[in-house]
Formats: sequence, structure tokens, C-alpha cells
Amino acid sequence: MTMTSPPCALPPRTRLPLHRRVLPLTAVALAWPLAKLPPRYLRATLEVLRFGARPGTAAQASAARAAVVAVSLNCAVHNCVQRSVAAALLCRFRGVWPTWRAGVRTTPFAAHAWIEVDGRMIDEPFPDGYYQPLLTVAPTPTRQAAR
Repeated sequence: MTMTSPPCALPPRTRLPLHRRVLPLTAVALAWPLAKLPPRYLRATLEVLRFGARPGTAAQASAARAAVVAVSLNCAVHNCVQRSVAAALLCRFRGVWPTWRAGVRTTPFAAHAWIEVDGRMIDEPFPDGYYQPLLTVAPTPTRQAAR
């Protein structure tokens, strides 16, 4: 019996100038061990890392995700957890935080991790609401919003 993998097309990737690769590569490297953590530890770690960041915009989150995909083939194709964590970390390096989520769909079963802003998935090929979130790390409320 021969096993074949399903066909896969690479998503569009831009090539970043060398000086703009440092932060995305750092985020990807830091995200690799974080993506291997059990869910409760990953969530707790991301909750600590988001502290002090402003809520990110869709443009900031999209730019971070694009930069991560540009520097990492693994994040571009296979590893949604590492990609979403790296994009969130890259946003954090820039002082903002998107909403990080991991969730599932049931028919057929699939799990996925992504970033979103204002309830909209950022640069994902799925419509909003396609996955039911199970883990969420949203930006911390600002003092002004709490008043």
C-alpha cells in the first residue's frame, strides 16, 4: 500500500529584506517550543506575554502574519499553532496584541489556531465562525476602556 500526501500549494509569500527578517525569525524561533506546550501552559504563557500591550489592528496583525509566513516555510504550510503564536509574538514585539485563538470544527473534525482582531480571522482561508474557539487570549482591557 502506498501512502501519498494530499496536494498542497504554497500560500503567497513575500521576500523580506534582510534587516526586516530579524524580528519575525526571532518570533518563529520562540514560538516553536511554545507551540509544543500543553494547551493550559501555552495559554498561561501567552496571557503573561500580552500584559501591557495595546489591542492590535487588523493591519498590524496581517503584517505580522505575513512576515512570519515569509521567513518560515513550516509556518507557511503546516504548523498553524506555531504560525499563530509567532504572529502574536511579533505583534507583541511591536507593542500590540491580537486575539490568539485555538479551536475546532466537528464535521469533519479538525483543529486550528489563528489570530484575529475585532472577531475577524486574519488572513485565513476560512470564513469567520468556521471554527469554534476553545482557547482564547485576548488583549488585556486598557484602563481607559475599564472606566
